[in-house]
Amino acid sequence: MAIQVSGLRKKLKVENSNNVLPFILGVTDRETVKLDFDSTPFRTVKYYAMETMRWHKLKGFIILKSSKNSYHVVFDKKVSWRDNVRIMAWVCLISKHQALTKWFLLQCVKKESTLRVSPKYNKPEPRIVYRYGSQDGMIAEFLAYRKIVKSIIRKLQRQKEINSEIKEQTPIMSKTLMEK
Repeated sequence: MAIQVSGLRKKLKVENSNNVLPFILGVTDRETVKLDFDSTPFRTVKYYAMETMRWHKLKGFIILKSSKNSYHVVFDKKVSWRDNVRIMAWVCLISKHQALTKWFLLQCVKKESTLRVSPKYNKPEPRIVYRYGSQDGMIAEFLAYRKIVKSIIRKLQRQKEINSEIKEQTPIMSKTLMEK
């Protein structure tokens, strides 16, 4: 299932879950190098982000904390899908990180990479914890889509709250009408 907001169909993805909202939202594209490190200390993530940026001349990066010892990395330079896959594979090989490799393989199957933006189960939405280098290319684009997604989440949460308030008031109104 995908959300379409003014032609953003390829950037915003939706998955079903048992979240506060009934789905998970993420940002998807082919031109931004992204990495998903689960169960990894921050220092290790920062090391691989720095090495990847320098080795592949990716201009800059941000690190987002997605949950305890889990981080997302987004790089600033626009690349082709072929280069994107080559860079992600390089990080998987040098880091020997099994969870990252599994995530990488799933991205290859989809032929585009996705990082979660919304809360997921008991995990909060990812938040930026580190910035380095250039931020005005693909990072700025990622953050713009992230802002759109967060606004959609706020609107959906408000609507859900309104609907639950209406449900709470409905039995009271029905009971009052029955008594008359």
